[in-house]
Amino acid sequence: MADQAERLREIVRSNKNTPNQTRVIAVTSGKGGVGKTNFSVNLGIALAKLGTRPLLVDADLGLANVDVILGILPPYNLGHVILGEKKITDVMVNGPSGLRVIASGSGVYKLANLSEKSLEQCLQELNEIEKYTDIMIIDTGAGLSKNVLQFVLAAREVIIVTTPEPTAITDAYGIIKVVASTDPTTLIWLVVNMVKNESEGTQVVDRLATVSKRFLGVDLFPLGYIPYDPIIPRAVKEQQPFLISHPRSMAGQSMSQIALNLLNNGMEFAPHTTSFFDRLVEKFR
Repeated sequence: MADQAERLREIVRSNKNTPNQTRVIAVTSGKGGVGKTNFSVNLGIALAKLGTRPLLVDADLGLANVDVILGILPPYNLGHVILGEKKITDVMVNGPSGLRVIASGSGVYKLANLSEKSLEQCLQELNEIEKYTDIMIIDTGAGLSKNVLQFVLAAREVIIVTTPEPTAITDAYGIIKVVASTDPTTLIWLVVNMVKNESEGTQVVDRLATVSKRFLGVDLFPLGYIPYDPIIPRAVKEQQPFLISHPRSMAGQSMSQIALNLLNNGMEFAPHTTSFFDRLVEKFR
């Protein structure tokens, strides 16, 4: 794993500052309570440890918890940029291990009402983000609301986090169905959280992959699973990501492997001709 990680770091370093190479990955779930935001935070840290420049955008406009898990308090958010009150660099907050964080804020909704001139100026500023990151992680809300889907479909890649609970699996399939029917080109990754053992994680992946392929004609790409680990709720209470407080734990090692899998399967990712924020505006307007 160490040799693979070093090889990935070299590839990442060689790709830095290349135009239009930023990957944008939405992290979502069919229901709340599956550990989505905790996953997003620790994924960002794991990617940073591999030599990338990750940026985590908290796009859960209803229950934003990234700052709580990290123990930080961003003074500004993306809404201040959209309203022309701050530059994009003003709203970036430094997190652990080189992870950068941006809070979205309710001002994102104002994208739909900007004049053409204001929108053009806003997009110029928002697109400056890609100068500072290789991988942008969008932590969306849970469920199938319009706001969640706007972020998911603008990203073009989505990680769906679920657990072995039947309701979580059913809701995960629900969001897979909506994403696949709305934009079949979206790349769908799958992570199973809180599993008792590897066998349980494999069973959930096989079940969702089988029904998605049979009834939707969609391929799911499993990234891995995270075992239930008592250090995770402890880390949340301490407001420290578990990959920082307990990097050698079962959950920490699983998260590191998931980050490796994501990078290893994304090196040939084709850059888009339009930016994430250009696509997001199309969804809002």
